[in-house]
Amino acid sequence: MNAILNLLRLAWLQLIRHQVRSALTVFGVASGMFLFTAVETLQRSLATATETTAADTTLVVYRQNRFCPSASRLPEHYADEIRRIEGVREVIPVKIVVNNCGASLDVITFRGVPEGSLQRFAPEIEIIAGSEAEWTRRDDSALLGEVFARRRGLNPGDRFDAAGVTVTVAGIIRSPFPQDNNVAYVKLPFLQQASRVGLGVVTQFNVRVHSSADLKPVAAEIDERFRSAQEPTDTRPEKAFFAETAAQLIELIGFTRWLGIGAVIAVAGLVANALLLAVRGRVKENAVLRTLGYPGRAIGLLVLGEGGMLGLAGGFVGVGLAAGFLRWQGFTMGNEGQTLAIQPDAAVVAICVGAALALGVSASLWPAWQAMSQSIVKNLRS
Repeated sequence: MNAILNLLRLAWLQLIRHQVRSALTVFGVASGMFLFTAVETLQRSLATATETTAADTTLVVYRQNRFCPSASRLPEHYADEIRRIEGVREVIPVKIVVNNCGASLDVITFRGVPEGSLQRFAPEIEIIAGSEAEWTRRDDSALLGEVFARRRGLNPGDRFDAAGVTVTVAGIIRSPFPQDNNVAYVKLPFLQQASRVGLGVVTQFNVRVHSSADLKPVAAEIDERFRSAQEPTDTRPEKAFFAETAAQLIELIGFTRWLGIGAVIAVAGLVANALLLAVRGRVKENAVLRTLGYPGRAIGLLVLGEGGMLGLAGGFVGVGLAAGFLRWQGFTMGNEGQTLAIQPDAAVVAICVGAALALGVSASLWPAWQAMSQSIVKNLRS
């Protein structure tokens, strides 16, 4: 253990002896890891929004053969019939208005819900600024998700308008579900009038069932009940609904995987090139170390240590900058009324830092082999 620590200390001294070269390499690695972290965040956010788990208990009832919220119109009284279906725990009618129904990087989404039903349907929502009393008092009040409010620079008491709707911020909310943090909740009658669709018409129904085992039978029962109605329905689990309606968004994010692969290749090439130059620049030093009794594997470990340190340093810088930037900007991507919050989490940070370390060590293998296989006599004469 002491021998390894001494080699790591020596590797560190070798790096700081060439500060400009090391700094440029770390900067290059950081640039690649910044891009890689952004891509991984996109991929993980998409997986969280679309992969069904045993904890999922929410269904979305939408108008059959409709996708954009402006085209989905369902009678509000459907909620009473849905509540009578066995396995249904709670139903909330929702009116959705968006400023852009196509794929977009900056989507403003209003969700109109009946007064008093939001906390009952989603008790995990927490008001972190403002008050529920203000939300109850004003008809045009809105509860903004914290990411939405931070992105727009809005605070309780501010007024803003979008998509033809003008509201007053009554409070800021926080939820464990990313979509709730990126929308504005308003009262259902107000949004129905503001969007000029009339009272009694909603975009969808969000249905909570008792367990994930009830999702399929309840969905089938809802669609069967309204099959012959004037407005037939299409009911799917919330995440399956997102995956289908945001198909363009998913295809776009899928392409970014190639950008991540390109970033990985660039980082590996950069570290390998820097270490090859370092190995070729100190052939005499390595020969002296071998003469003093350092075995070939120790020289190889020395080079691997330098590569690991370069990768780790660049990883910390690049991943830290990417995570901070994405959290500060609060980016969202939307398509057909569905929003995807692009927020890095601890797992993404750990994976990307670990990947930077692994890339640094992997890229050092060939330079390490070069250093180990050099002839002592030839190097002393060079």
